[in-house]
Amino acid sequence: MTPDDPIDLHDRLVGTLLGIALGDALGLPAEGMSATAIARRFGRLDRFRLLGSIGFVSDDTEQSALIAQAIARHPDDVDLCVGVFRRSLLGWFGRLPWGVGRATILSCARIALGIRPTGVRSAGNGAAMRAAVVGTFFREDAENRLAFGRALAEVTHLDIRAVEGALYVAEIAAACSRRPGDVSPFVCQAEGRRVVTDPELAGAIDRARSLAESGASVLEAAHECGTSGFVVQTLAFATFAFLRHAGDVFATLVDAVSVGGDSDSIGAILGGWLGALHGESGLPIGRIARIHDGPFGPSHLRALAECLARRRQGDSSVVPGYSAASAMARNLMLYPVILGHGFRRLLPF
Repeated sequence: MTPDDPIDLHDRLVGTLLGIALGDALGLPAEGMSATAIARRFGRLDRFRLLGSIGFVSDDTEQSALIAQAIARHPDDVDLCVGVFRRSLLGWFGRLPWGVGRATILSCARIALGIRPTGVRSAGNGAAMRAAVVGTFFREDAENRLAFGRALAEVTHLDIRAVEGALYVAEIAAACSRRPGDVSPFVCQAEGRRVVTDPELAGAIDRARSLAESGASVLEAAHECGTSGFVVQTLAFATFAFLRHAGDVFATLVDAVSVGGDSDSIGAILGGWLGALHGESGLPIGRIARIHDGPFGPSHLRALAECLARRRQGDSSVVPGYSAASAMARNLMLYPVILGHGFRRLLPF
């Protein structure tokens, strides 16, 4: 298949969204924990552990889906696309999702009050975690990739590190989705690096690449890079994990989320890159099938990917939505589980 083959694009779009969901659901139970605490409690995060063997996605996947919906509605008009995303983000926030970052909360308040700009000065992960689908969709269109990537990031984040972090995630996804799955991750990462000008973010990413080149262990890299919700740390460590990838998507994700920190966002970013590189056929479909298939589940994500691929062909079919009532019901039912995991982390055993 050639890079312009719409079937190939569809596969890479599905891979991007499902990869985000897989990494998100795998890392969610360990968010905020240390590698030592994870090892003591779970052993390895080699299966979903939030509620039995079922995986649940969080804000990383859900905001990525909202981005996909907005692009599908207005793929040729960045202002209209941003307007749709801004409104849908506020509606989504009203369904009481869990794991929402401070910048997103403040931005949604500004959206509700009609304050512009809606973004805040934050260097958190919110803009980066949802950016991969922008890169895959605009993989052959660098101008729109940057324009849409920047504008969508600034809906919630105005700090240059957060904005360039989102562009970096999108650029690597674009580079991955244009190439065969056996290309070296170093090639794709080098393309993404070109959009980063901020010295702090650039330095952290370059150190992560050096760690990967020198054969550092995952724990060594986690210590050197950091794994908090600070976008500089997250993207440095996600870069290291991506560059270490040797073909086994699930093993790569397990290693990355098992060090803790902002594990769901690390997993989502890394999963989006790996999905863009390998497509749906290169992902562990059996494990993805265990992700709860409600709002923002695998069926919804596959439908969004198909819609985006059709948009590239000029098709104006209906954009898949999600059930607001089902999303609210699921969130409310799972809040005791989420809170239980949070309190459990406070215990010394």
